[in-house]
Amino acid sequence: MLIDGACHCGNIRFALEWSGEADDIAARACDCSFCIKHGGVWTAQAGATLRLRLSDPQRVSRYAFGTHTADFLVCATCGAVPAVVSRIEGRLYAVVNVNAFENLEPARIRRAPASLHGETESARLARRQRNWIGQVELVEGA
Repeated sequence: MLIDGACHCGNIRFALEWSGEADDIAARACDCSFCIKHGGVWTAQAGATLRLRLSDPQRVSRYAFGTHTADFLVCATCGAVPAVVSRIEGRLYAVVNVNAFENLEPARIRRAPASLHGETESARLARRQRNWIGQVELVEGA
């Protein structure tokens, strides 16, 4: 199943190839202050593939906080945050914000709260390797 998404102005776009047909998509609403303030509700599937396109990379800000092991891709034009990437052992992993989906019925998204407080850096990286999208292509430029 192909799911398209983008920031509000379209500068950051993604094509998420979800493995199989899903009746519902599990998403976690992180309780960190950044995700709360930016409406971050994240999903990933270890078997999925993701193509991220930054039309104008100069208009994309990468924001890292906490352990500085992930970059939130923030559009400098519209302020939306459609994806987060993390490079682990030379490989790029990602999650996408379900609020940026363009062609999926919102009722198919199963939102649940999530808290990562107290997670060690090594546990966080291991979780990302297990659960985040591990086949990520990042293309910069139109």
